Amino acid sequence: MQKESSNDDTEHPLDGKDISVSSRSSFGESTCDLECFAYGVHHNGEGVCLLIRMGQHRILLDCGLSDISSLVQAVTKSARPGKSPLPADLVLTSHAHPDHARGLLKLHEIYPLLPIYGSEVTSQLLPLNWLEREDKENLHFCQALPLRSPIELKPGLIVELFPAGHLPGAVATLLTYTTPQRTYKLLYTGDFFLSNSRLVEGLRLEELRGLELDVLIIEGSYGTARHPHRRNQENQLAERINRAIADGYSVLMPTSGLGLGQELLMLLRSHHHFTGRDLDIWVDGTVAIGCDVYLELLPHLPASVQNFARHQPLFWDERVRPRVRKIPLERRAAVGKAPCIVLTDFNIDIEEYCQPETGPWLILIPEKKQFAIDKNLSPSIQVENYFLAQHSDGPGTTQLIHNLRPQHVIFVHGSPVYLADLTSLDELQNRYHVHSPSPGVLVELPIGDTFLQPAAPETNYEGELTELGTVVTITLPDAIAADPRWRQFADTGLIEARWQGEELVLRGLSQRELMNQTSDRFMWQDVDCCGTCRHQRGGRCWNQASPLYNFRVTLEGYCPAFESQK
Repeated sequence: MQKESSNDDTEHPLDGKDISVSSRSSFGESTCDLECFAYGVHHNGEGVCLLIRMGQHRILLDCGLSDISSLVQAVTKSARPGKSPLPADLVLTSHAHPDHARGLLKLHEIYPLLPIYGSEVTSQLLPLNWLEREDKENLHFCQALPLRSPIELKPGLIVELFPAGHLPGAVATLLTYTTPQRTYKLLYTGDFFLSNSRLVEGLRLEELRGLELDVLIIEGSYGTARHPHRRNQENQLAERINRAIADGYSVLMPTSGLGLGQELLMLLRSHHHFTGRDLDIWVDGTVAIGCDVYLELLPHLPASVQNFARHQPLFWDERVRPRVRKIPLERRAAVGKAPCIVLTDFNIDIEEYCQPETGPWLILIPEKKQFAIDKNLSPSIQVENYFLAQHSDGPGTTQLIHNLRPQHVIFVHGSPVYLADLTSLDELQNRYHVHSPSPGVLVELPIGDTFLQPAAPETNYEGELTELGTVVTITLPDAIAADPRWRQFADTGLIEARWQGEELVLRGLSQRELMNQTSDRFMWQDVDCCGTCRHQRGGRCWNQASPLYNFRVTLEGYCPAFESQK
């Protein structure tokens, strides 16, 4: 492959690497080398770190590597005698979570002249990744960029940040590179979430439509799975905690110190199950430290959160019920003598809280999170998983792609199985050039001037559901009935409804079916199979006791760990 020459002091550090190319003959001749080299894509927890080349510019997107030796070796190998090598012209960090940021401090220490940029909030949250360091003043190396403001950081290279949901300060990064021949655009979503959560507003699609993207680098954390509405997820979790408290249990919730921990605390403070209740919520470890940092960032949080904080403290409050307090070290062994809730770190020793004279305890672990549990726990300790998504699901991911309609889509951040589910979707394969690189692989991104923007897929319609006594009414928009297919769907005015996992599937009954009284159509309502198993969601098995755990399953399948939804 012919490489463009660079104007900086180092050669391209990717020469000699394995190359994975997805291109088609319908592409026109590329006039600019656009490339993406993956140092890490978070397939197996290695973190995300991507090197982008746009013409003469090299941009590092995130550095979540726990070991940056591969990056350093690539730079050393390509360095010229007498020149000071750098791994890139600049670094852009999407947000402050460790899997995207843990390698930044080491990168800064080795290459102090390498500029590192992020949002204002991210620049303040990043030091939480290195709490063990005593030289706190050296942790503020990230230069803050404003939101929604195009800034030219290098000649012809403009960077613009858009709020991405997921975590305060998280951004989607738009790179625009202009040459005399044309303009190239690349968007990196980082971790994104379309829905609003308690402390973060979701990514706004309307801000990104019409960008005419060439390349979209997007996370695929949940593959093609479909999630219940965010509020439903919160209600299910609150109801489970409420039942445990009513049964005399204390609830221990190990969680991440930044993001989910604060979301859980706000959920517990403001949900109707707990408002005004004589209940103690104890917060410990980095979760408590993260809460204190959030208080300093209050002007950057959503208006609804700021309004809440005008009437009562956002987190710490011993006057309003439920009471929210930090756990003093000397009190740690005493909590749980009466039913309470404890939020703390993942890396805790459960026995520090679950003392013999306390409890019983319910330990709630986020789904998909690895957490070591002693199999010889006391019988008074129960362990369960809960689901509270921080990333967009499959429909949200494809919705963003279809709104932006780029030439190339690169999937990162997710297990290889989940990303394979996404890349194999016909609705993506037939419209875009889809890539899912492994670490150590270079993806060439030829851009064709004659590329035809694909047509958007069929619209998803939203309606309203009303329950009145024993009658359920579903109201759909008029556009449904305007579709020519409606006549056949509504032929008899009768429908058949069945559960497919957590989704309710409707279909119209034809006259022929009504007349055929001997129909032997297969029905799942009374059959023990994956379609009626309580652990099947989004076409996957979520039962850790099942040999099918984390695999896609056919709805008519069955395993010995089956548990009915009823």
